[in-house]
Amino acid sequence: MSESVIGVSRPRVDAPDKVTGATHFAADGHVHGLLHARLVLSTEAHALLQRVERDAALAMPGVVAVLTADDLPLASAGSDRTTEPLARTEVVFAGQPVALVVAESEAAAEDAVEAVVVEYEPLPAVVDVEDAMLPGRALARVLEEDAGGGDLESIHAGVDKGQEDGEEEQLSGNVLDTVHRNAGDATALLETSDVVVSGTFRTPWVYQAYIEPQVATAWLEPNETLVVSTSTQGSFVTQRELARAFGLPLERIRVIAEPLGGAFGGKLALMEPLAAGAALALRRPVRVVLTRAEDFQATNPASAQVTHLKIGARKDGTLTAIAARMIVDRGSNAGWGVEGITSLLVAGPYRWEAHEIRGYGVQTNRFTFGAYRGPGAPTAAFALETLMDELAVELELDPLELRLQNAVVEDDVGVSGNPFPRMGAVEVLERIRTHPLWQSRDSLPDNEGVGLAAGYWPGGNEPAAAVCRVNQDGTMTVVTSAVDMSGVNTGFAAIAAETFGLSPDQVRVVAADTATGPYSGASGGSKVTYTVGKAVLKAAEAAREKLLAAASDELEIAPADLEVVDGVVRAVGAPDHSITVAEISGKALRFGGRYEPIEGHGGSAQTRGAPSVAAHLAHARVDRETGEITLLAHVIAQDVGRALNPALVEGQMRGGAAQGIGWALYEELVHDENGQLLTGSFLDYAIPLAERVPDIDTLIVEVPAPDGPFGAKGIGEAPVIAAAPAIANAVAAAVGIRLRELPMTAPRVWATLEESGA
Repeated sequence: MSESVIGVSRPRVDAPDKVTGATHFAADGHVHGLLHARLVLSTEAHALLQRVERDAALAMPGVVAVLTADDLPLASAGSDRTTEPLARTEVVFAGQPVALVVAESEAAAEDAVEAVVVEYEPLPAVVDVEDAMLPGRALARVLEEDAGGGDLESIHAGVDKGQEDGEEEQLSGNVLDTVHRNAGDATALLETSDVVVSGTFRTPWVYQAYIEPQVATAWLEPNETLVVSTSTQGSFVTQRELARAFGLPLERIRVIAEPLGGAFGGKLALMEPLAAGAALALRRPVRVVLTRAEDFQATNPASAQVTHLKIGARKDGTLTAIAARMIVDRGSNAGWGVEGITSLLVAGPYRWEAHEIRGYGVQTNRFTFGAYRGPGAPTAAFALETLMDELAVELELDPLELRLQNAVVEDDVGVSGNPFPRMGAVEVLERIRTHPLWQSRDSLPDNEGVGLAAGYWPGGNEPAAAVCRVNQDGTMTVVTSAVDMSGVNTGFAAIAAETFGLSPDQVRVVAADTATGPYSGASGGSKVTYTVGKAVLKAAEAAREKLLAAASDELEIAPADLEVVDGVVRAVGAPDHSITVAEISGKALRFGGRYEPIEGHGGSAQTRGAPSVAAHLAHARVDRETGEITLLAHVIAQDVGRALNPALVEGQMRGGAAQGIGWALYEELVHDENGQLLTGSFLDYAIPLAERVPDIDTLIVEVPAPDGPFGAKGIGEAPVIAAAPAIANAVAAAVGIRLRELPMTAPRVWATLEESGA
């Protein structure tokens, strides 16, 4: 038998094209007769639209149209970004698209935007999320419309919304949704706990900072099919959203998901309604490409959150109860929020005897809230893991041993009310415990410290299908509609090769569009390998059955007595009695062929989750004079189920940790009291640069997922979750202060040091 290809590090299959510049992204394609569109963005955070004066812009050379909401052939009015891609009567955040200038060139469109004059009737801007909840406060949206929500609410993880809230709480109309999770008497348990710690934690709006800004191109085929070529995380969800917006049957919409220049949760049906609406209205191809400044203002970053949290424990370290009040700033997004996810994850990978958790989705006059890697999870972990460390200090216990003592194992019941599936919380913490950085934490110089934190992501489920087809030369083509956001195509190649009996070099993975490909959900929620990968495995198994049936006829050996090794079908125990896959396929794929084509179709509909746990160690030094934090080392251990390709797994772990460092130290979208964005470029919005990110030590822990392909599970979300609290706990270990707000900038650290006298 040949060696397994599972667990072997290989380069990404798309790496050569990307590093040589051969990959064509969504803005690179040529379409005959293409028009270029640029956005006219609202300058007001909240106002009624009075008039859009476009005559001056229309008179400029090359300008074809200036479109407003009434010019788009929308099926019905709504208040979400799909059904209201341009503000119709009320603007609800500064940066909201109000009009679309369409011209023969990008330059002409850009010039004409400046000539469009919009008249507003200003309304009070609601920017303080806690104040917005109070009865009688001004409304972030004064005109009542159907909020909608489409298919976007559950795109990242299948998370329940808790019990129905039976208590009447006096709240303003800005509170759109509430979540209530409770079991046992948390109040009584906290009152009788030996130690109780609490705090209020604030986390900011955070921009996804993908390399490629949002872009979409749309045109009509002669048969009236609407084609949309776009930078999206999901072609089928985009197709459904466009059908909802324009009242078109699905068969009249074809969505092509182009190679993705980064997304992290932010590219789901945002620009496509604008491009499609303009193409339908003008009956010419239209491309919408955002500038970086527009991308900052007009897209859907991760939301800000305020978390009030209290936890308790007994003297022996047993956790008792958790009580949380979690306020999610949805901005202008009336359709959905992450209060369901964050209220689940605030309990962490730990056992609690009782819990009382409330989540609130609150509308304000800020951006359209969207998803960002592990949506709702970093905010929850920052609060919980900070208090877990404080609890350990009060109990005089080792913070790792406290976590390990209370870590969930299979069949423990979580705050969702459901038992946990198999997950590696214990194994990950045990791996961290032996790391030299943790072992040496008590012998560091002054002003240096090591912090620990852990977090998990529940994973997502969504049906998926795939096709594996053997070509005449004996190679295989795998067809899915999954968007390769993180190297999943390389994993699919390994799954198909191992299952069928080929080398990964003999497997090509292609991404189909909605007109030609099998169904796949959006790439997000750490579910693609777990769901689409399982479909690929089943498709390869089905193709292998057809191969063995044909080989059995050729070799006159029962299929059960045959094996496939490196593209050769041979008798078990008698390798000389064989026939190549290419020979069999050649006999099938020809005029008068004797056998069915060697291809298989596979599907999956996972019903059990596969959570991924990650724990971080951060080594930080704090300058007491300036408050600056310098990261000296970082470690991440993660349960990945099974590492199909360790090189790609480590890449996901390092990338997540680096983005977590951004949450911790740098990234913050800031508005003024009138709802105007103050950090609308990379001159004002800081992200972690290479010289500020230390070497990241990656520890792969394999606790196989029972239903995953070869035990693999989705791993993209978990590595970002606990990085920030690990750094916060390192700061506490270094200089004795506890930060309650992200990012932990030098001025905030310095001010906290001054206030505490540490």
